[in-house]
Amino acid sequence: MNRRLFLSTASALLLAVSAGVTATAADDIVPGFSDASAAGVPVLVHVTAPWCEVCQAQKPVVAKLVGNGDFASMKKFDVDFDSQKAVLQKLKVQSQSTMVLFKNGKEIDRSVGVSDPAKIEAFLREAL
Repeated sequence: MNRRLFLSTASALLLAVSAGVTATAADDIVPGFSDASAAGVPVLVHVTAPWCEVCQAQKPVVAKLVGNGDFASMKKFDVDFDSQKAVLQKLKVQSQSTMVLFKNGKEIDRSVGVSDPAKIEAFLREAL
């Protein structure tokens, strides 16, 4: 009888703890993400690596667009492919040079390996 009580209590505790971990992880993908999503602004999560040539080509294009003109309200969050593995897992990102686009807190599209400025701009426009 004690064993059964112990197992049911342990199971309930494990479920409660795992539910709490999941909720906490979902609260903030990267610092500030939840606040930007709650504000209703378009959000771009840009996954890069310093050794990635495509990423280096993407960065100036994204920097020129985000925060300016039509994209003035868009928030951009940079994620390092090599050191932020928990974020990659949460977003299900498997490659550097990935851009994940959110609108109203929900993912609407993603792009991998694109460095053409016109294609990046068209991609970002999806969130406007």
